[in-house]
Amino acid sequence: MDQVWANRAASSEAAVTQRHLKRLWVLPGTQLGVVAYPPDRKDRLFGTWHYWWQAHLLDCLVDAQLRDPQPQRRTRINRQVRSHRVRNNFSWINNYYDDMAWLALALERATRIAGVERKRALPKLADQFVKAWVPEDGGGIPWRKQDQFFNAPANGPAAIFLARYGDRMRRAQQMADWIDETLIDPDTHLVFDGIKAGSLVRAQYTYCQGVVLGLETELAARTHDDRHASRVHRLVAAVGEHMAPSGVLRGAGGGDGGLFAGITARYLALVATTLPGDSADDVTTRDAARAIVLASAKSAWDYRQTLDGLPVFGAFWDRDAELPTAAGKQAEFVEGAVMSSEIAERDLSVQLSGWMLMEAAHAAS
Repeated sequence: MDQVWANRAASSEAAVTQRHLKRLWVLPGTQLGVVAYPPDRKDRLFGTWHYWWQAHLLDCLVDAQLRDPQPQRRTRINRQVRSHRVRNNFSWINNYYDDMAWLALALERATRIAGVERKRALPKLADQFVKAWVPEDGGGIPWRKQDQFFNAPANGPAAIFLARYGDRMRRAQQMADWIDETLIDPDTHLVFDGIKAGSLVRAQYTYCQGVVLGLETELAARTHDDRHASRVHRLVAAVGEHMAPSGVLRGAGGGDGGLFAGITARYLALVATTLPGDSADDVTTRDAARAIVLASAKSAWDYRQTLDGLPVFGAFWDRDAELPTAAGKQAEFVEGAVMSSEIAERDLSVQLSGWMLMEAAHAAS
């Protein structure tokens, strides 16, 4: 079965690279992901580019390099990294800690797995997260600078990065403990979105579960402190019960939501491959995580559309994908988030999520 998932991951990679990867402003040696397909003129010119979508594109390229190392892909990874910084005004930094955390994770993996290194980027990003930690204000680190919203999508990936990079294990554990004490729903054991000025923002998104699973798995593997594995056991069971009805992860439409389930699949695959231990709970949890990834991937593949022989994934993995057209309303940036295109499948986020899922299935199978 492993070869089946390798082939499907390769097809997904080809779909995104052929439809979405373009030179940035015709500069030689550059490439970013055009945010829509079919694109309009503004998209082709990278008038819109979405920092955190590009970080996940980089992460998917690194997944592909891990699956099937190729010199030309390493070149592509290098171009993606270079172009991200150019498009971001020659800087790695922006005002959103969650954005920076996704980029930090992708850059750390690009260094470790693909040998594409930017020596100044990782210390600079790590410094952002370490300095943003404000327990006296109720955090956690905030969602963005000068903000009082402390949420799982910033703290989760930033803490995974700090656990992997440099000697920051203690801070990563503090962040995990903060999430566990502050954001866990006592009824479902799922992770709430965040806390704002002392009151819970009770939305429960798939990717919040994903990043906490990634963090606690990383800490379980690195510290051998029992509290982390038991949190993974509890959360995988909660995701299976509440977020994967019929075994398939729930979709969240297009725009930013297009990435949510793919991120969850990435970190469920990490649970399946990396959670240590041989107790009955450890084995059950790894098996359950793997089962959700594989059931989701099978369903997403079965419901895909095909364009020029390559897949178009649906925003919801348990129903037919819709072929995107240039008609209708496009994704737009509203108050710090990207809202869906009229046809969600038009959004790069949705196609990246499908690709991420196929790479996760390959890793977990």
